Amino acid sequence: MPSGPKHHVYLIPGFFGFVNFGRLMYFAHVREFLLERFAAMDIDVEIHRAHPLPVASLRRRGAELAEFVAETAGADASPIHLVGHSAGGLDARLFAAPAVDLGIDFDLDPLARRIRSVTTICAPHYGTPLASSFTGIVGRRILRLLSVFTVAALREGRLPLSILAKIGGVFVRTQLPGGRVELLFEQLEREVVSSLPDEDRANVSAFFEQVGVEQALIPQLMPESIDLFNATTRDRAGVRYMSVVAKARRPSVRRQVALGADPFDQTAYAIYRWLHIQTTSGGRLIQDGRELLAPFEATLGAIDDADNDGVVPLRSQPWGEVIHACIADHLDVVGHFDDEDHDPPHHDWLPTKSKFTRYEFEKLWRKVAEQIAATP
Repeated sequence: MPSGPKHHVYLIPGFFGFVNFGRLMYFAHVREFLLERFAAMDIDVEIHRAHPLPVASLRRRGAELAEFVAETAGADASPIHLVGHSAGGLDARLFAAPAVDLGIDFDLDPLARRIRSVTTICAPHYGTPLASSFTGIVGRRILRLLSVFTVAALREGRLPLSILAKIGGVFVRTQLPGGRVELLFEQLEREVVSSLPDEDRANVSAFFEQVGVEQALIPQLMPESIDLFNATTRDRAGVRYMSVVAKARRPSVRRQVALGADPFDQTAYAIYRWLHIQTTSGGRLIQDGRELLAPFEATLGAIDDADNDGVVPLRSQPWGEVIHACIADHLDVVGHFDDEDHDPPHHDWLPTKSKFTRYEFEKLWRKVAEQIAATP
């Protein structure tokens, strides 16, 4: 039997939370792997998956997280550990911050004092320029189309060729001067949704209904907004802050040719190229990130402002202790990489040629488990 107190570990998704559909889980395999690791270390743990509104404001997401923890962590003094991916890392920091006002009707501080660690995975601690691409009428359409494409890619692995050609074309045209694409998005979105199984179509509709409630998160992830977030959100004394960072292989003609003639891979790579360009634009976000990342240059290679995981700049990801670094894209790290032998088959999000495998996945989450266990 495990010795010591029960530990409560909370997995907090980012604004890509739209992949919580049926058997398709946001933290694919993460919960199961962590349970095995903690059991092997003889640690009594309960792992909870939070479900915040996908693109609600950080304050609202933080309040939802606090209420969920209050409902599930019990009334004793058992320790709490927060693990947030992407914007979920900001939710965790906000919840843990002292004297924060989340607009909830109970005293948060006794609960927050139980927090022992905050671990962030590829979180935009200094913002991401990509966020500005999802604002405005066209930006919101791009986000919706990217959402349904991601669901289809992770759930089914493939889309009809006729739809693939249109999606690839629309992302190429967004990079051309004067390219007007907004009229294509609504039709494309309908076609992609109609290609999904009936149960997924209902889930996608429910997701967009949630998105329609509030869309404040996207502009809050811009570097200018996160600058204010960092100025007002202090780390809590006695809490161990840790981070995992990743960068994807930069898109190149050589890597695109290596994908072969598969239409899905070629279309997905065009989307990745677009995401990487949007995430690179915006200049330097952080002046001292290189110092935190320097110990991992053997893994990451030379580091500069253009490095990102397809969603978040590499130099925006460190916070507190950097405990692990890897070559991966934004959803590889939470389990969405190619694993055809798994039941059900596990499809990659984007073919970034980052060569992230189950070995790398287990290495990452083993480190997370070990560092949580080592936290006083």
